[in-house]
Amino acid sequence: MKFEKITEMPSLHDHLEEKSVHELLVGINEEDKKVAVAVEKAIPQIEKLIESIVPKMKRGGRIFYLGAGTSGRLGVLDASEIPPTYGMPNTYVIGLIAGGDTALRNPVEAAEDSAEKGWKELCDRNVGPLDTVIGIAASGTTPYVIGALHHCRKAGILTASISCNPGSPVSREADIPIEIIVGPEFVTGSTRMKSGTAQKLVLNMISTATMIKMGRVKGNRMVNMQLTNQKLIDRGARMIVEETGLDYDTAKELLLLHGSVKKAVDEYMKHQ
Repeated sequence: MKFEKITEMPSLHDHLEEKSVHELLVGINEEDKKVAVAVEKAIPQIEKLIESIVPKMKRGGRIFYLGAGTSGRLGVLDASEIPPTYGMPNTYVIGLIAGGDTALRNPVEAAEDSAEKGWKELCDRNVGPLDTVIGIAASGTTPYVIGALHHCRKAGILTASISCNPGSPVSREADIPIEIIVGPEFVTGSTRMKSGTAQKLVLNMISTATMIKMGRVKGNRMVNMQLTNQKLIDRGARMIVEETGLDYDTAKELLLLHGSVKKAVDEYMKHQ
């Protein structure tokens, strides 16, 4: 395993403190426009990863996101949104961040510098060959992520990486490296900006496409969403109305009885 540093490319913008707010916003926006184009170039690798994940998940496999700092927070965020959006238990997509939950809000000194910590945390969760471990590291040099992927590959566990530097160490430890080359940040080295946006877009693609292929969406509707507030209950009831032709009050009653749009519609259709 190599943990060499990659030299950060200087920003294409300089003397930022001398610019007006308008100039700053235009400059940031100019850089942000480059992100979707960079993600598009990596669609073949993202597709390959999802096609590999789905059969494993159908047999009980899980997705682990692993990262530090902004990258780790984005992984935890994506994982945390799967249960409410798609009704999957929180044991199927798991986000791990160097330094644990404390690191979600505060920096944890040297948390990302251990090449063994990430692997240990995976082992604590009984990671196995049906699982997929996705390392997220903008620079591609984070020991916490690289070490975990290295051990996973030795154990025959599918690995992928999401990074923003070409040919980085984390890519070399991944079975499926996804490289989103967004170029230098508006503020040099501030990977919470374009790199973070790129990683978020890729995570959206991975989790959304996977959940659709797992049957958690019908048409374009979140038919398995958790009914955690009145807005979602209303949305669910209206879905049932559209699907069955029932009146709104009956649809809402059916929804609350069965707990999800899918279960409510399935039960209704059984008796028709």
